[in-house]
Amino acid sequence: MSALLTLRPADECRFDLVSLGEVMLRLDPGEERIETTRSFRAWEGGGEYNVARGLKRCFGMRTAIVTALAENPVGRLIDDLIYQGGVERAHLGWIPYDGVGREVRNGLNFTERGFGVRGAVGVSDRGHTAASQMRPGDVDWEQIFGREGACWLHCGGIFAALSETTADVALEAMEAARRHGTVVSYDLNYRPSLWKSIGGPARAAEVNRRLVEHVDVLLGNEEDFSAALGFESEGADENLLHLDVEAYARLLDRVLEAYPGLVMVATTLREVRSATVNDWSAVCRTRDGFHVGPSYDGLEILDRVGGGDSFASGLFYGLLNGWDTERALAYGVAHGALAMTTPGDTSMATLAEVERLVAGGSARVQR
Repeated sequence: MSALLTLRPADECRFDLVSLGEVMLRLDPGEERIETTRSFRAWEGGGEYNVARGLKRCFGMRTAIVTALAENPVGRLIDDLIYQGGVERAHLGWIPYDGVGREVRNGLNFTERGFGVRGAVGVSDRGHTAASQMRPGDVDWEQIFGREGACWLHCGGIFAALSETTADVALEAMEAARRHGTVVSYDLNYRPSLWKSIGGPARAAEVNRRLVEHVDVLLGNEEDFSAALGFESEGADENLLHLDVEAYARLLDRVLEAYPGLVMVATTLREVRSATVNDWSAVCRTRDGFHVGPSYDGLEILDRVGGGDSFASGLFYGLLNGWDTERALAYGVAHGALAMTTPGDTSMATLAEVERLVAGGSARVQR
């Protein structure tokens, strides 16, 4: 049992964590630009999925993804990538493909890593995807949380923004999870491109406020709390991304006060010196106090996409093991830092590397 959370006994559950979200095919031009490259490397990725994969591959936990794919070779490629990542696919829904993609398709995400003064760039192509068309009633949540059992459910604002129906699916999943004593986490993950044609920040706040009422552990940065939840900025710079620690403490206090059901609110801290050098840390607020994680200043970045998801999986690993907040936070910060040293959305770190970094280890050659 966690010091913070009441967890279902692991031996009564098939899964330690179940994620609900879309998995896209990421196409990466490597060191080149999207508009000039002649080759792409293929990966799988998605905010909610990345958490489940990190928990499986780095931390050895039992995880599953609930999603939908169009039944065609692209969908089968994504499925094979998920399989290689070790995440259970038993609750992956296959939707018949119409041959063209007018009715249903699989999402694509073109991603440039950035370098120096050139920031990372993401171009999503995810309209009419199978996951965006998921509706309440499509998933047998009683099977997942009742008969199979899961200790933890994770979802986020990316999935909730895909369509009018996906937010309802997320709510349905959360309500079912809570009926069975499953912990619920939610990453606000505000993406302006997903909300701009359907109501912008006002609509995002409306949707997210309804969902956060059913959440135990909430993740987000200052922009998320402002644009996706409606909390006014306090002390942020012009990009609404970076607050000092004291300002974050006040902000997280306000969030926790507004939502009595929350047990923890956590956020990463990132100061972008350049696309390839960041200062990196995290803080969280619980009912017991404010906690500051370790700081990695001047962290060299290869690929920043997925760093926040890897922070979440490291944090959840600690909480699922019943560790104190400081230790769980340290594992989250270390895992996020390591994930940003490798390409792709998902973590390639090992538990030994995380533990070595938490213990203060250096980047010396390991022979």
